[in-house]
Amino acid sequence: MCKGSLLLIDDDLHVLKSMADWLRGEGFDVVEAATLKIATDAIDSHAFDLAICDIRLTDGDGFQFLSYCREHHPSLFVILMTGYGSVETAVEAIRCGAFDFLSKPLIDDELKVAIDRALSQRKVLQENDTLKAQLDLRFGMDNVIGHDHRMQRLFEIINSVADTKSTVLITGESGTGKSMLARAIHRRSSRRDKPFVEVACGALPESLLESELFGHVAGAFTGANSDKQGKFHQAEGGTIFLDEIATASPAMQVKMLRVLQEYQFEQVGGSKTFTADIRVILATNENLEELVERGDFRKDLFYRINVINLDLPPLRNRIVDIPILARHFLEMICDESGKQVDGFSEEAIHALQQYPLPGNVRELQNIVERAVLLGKGKTIVPEDLPESVHDRPSHSAVASKAEVRRRGSTLKEALEGPERQIILEVLTGNNWNRNEAAQVLGINRTTLYKKMKKLGLEDLQCTPSKHE
Repeated sequence: MCKGSLLLIDDDLHVLKSMADWLRGEGFDVVEAATLKIATDAIDSHAFDLAICDIRLTDGDGFQFLSYCREHHPSLFVILMTGYGSVETAVEAIRCGAFDFLSKPLIDDELKVAIDRALSQRKVLQENDTLKAQLDLRFGMDNVIGHDHRMQRLFEIINSVADTKSTVLITGESGTGKSMLARAIHRRSSRRDKPFVEVACGALPESLLESELFGHVAGAFTGANSDKQGKFHQAEGGTIFLDEIATASPAMQVKMLRVLQEYQFEQVGGSKTFTADIRVILATNENLEELVERGDFRKDLFYRINVINLDLPPLRNRIVDIPILARHFLEMICDESGKQVDGFSEEAIHALQQYPLPGNVRELQNIVERAVLLGKGKTIVPEDLPESVHDRPSHSAVASKAEVRRRGSTLKEALEGPERQIILEVLTGNNWNRNEAAQVLGINRTTLYKKMKKLGLEDLQCTPSKHE
């Protein structure tokens, strides 16, 4: 089994051959290069795990090779070696980006240890890159889904402020996706490679929250046996997300105000002042303005955090997004579970749209996950949904049996009400662009025209879209 792919560069052909043979015997795949030109051509045409390069070459030197790697192949680790080494040369090599610096004549064990360290470090970085890609997939902006016009407006604001340091306050009911939105903002900013630290303020008692946020020094309180860094330290250079900010005590609100104004804080029990380079995002499911009026939340802190306010509407107010979100969760859960489910029946989607979803996006995801895992067919039908969803009478759309008889209406007629509302919301959210509205609804343009005419919507917007 190959332990790794190495590029070995040395103009001493005897040393090059003997070292390459020894490394092959140790289980490595080795490509030899005697000149700088051969070496740069090799890394341009082949993916190596590590390059080991002598500093002195006939047509250049190892520092030139290192510079070429940093510009064209920054993920390639390079170990420099020389028989004319000095402390100054070693320091310069590391400063220029070499992973390690070895002096000739090389000791086999020393070289092997250096190679193993480099390959282990490279593996860690590759795993980090994979994790970041997974985070982008799961928490990137593509996962904050919504065709409702209110969501589209939120996306416009996010695009404007994501790469600034402005404080963001996210409001909305429980389960609307505040944490995911905060992560999406972070992933869209230039701080994406720095930490994203989340703190659920409501989950911690007041006595622990200050220490959790700002850290403490040894002896600050009973049980503080050593210094501890807080979340503001851990988020340095990145983003800190303070969820349930409305639960902060008056004393904590004072400390929070100072941090947000001056970006400075002290550890509990400490006197040293720290300066934080962080982006602050906060969230709450409570009405802070009402809390301010009651005196339960500081007015100055409210004004300080309410710089950019993103209000996430509940799903019951944007039912046009329910089918889109449901399909998104279906694909995600199928990928994770390995199950194959093709989609939802029309009746299942209708049941989801008629259910008020008090848990919002989080509840919808749980419902879809349950349906995927417990469902028996390739299509999710109402019976695969919880009884509270598929057995729920639709007061807003479907009349009772007695009411149907009294009005002489059929089920088809009763369903026209929510269908009209959905189409109207999509048209409004897309500035009455019928091409885009048809795409969002998953129907062709001709079908949309027919439904608009049937439901009395064709004359509501007299001015045609300029895109049509």
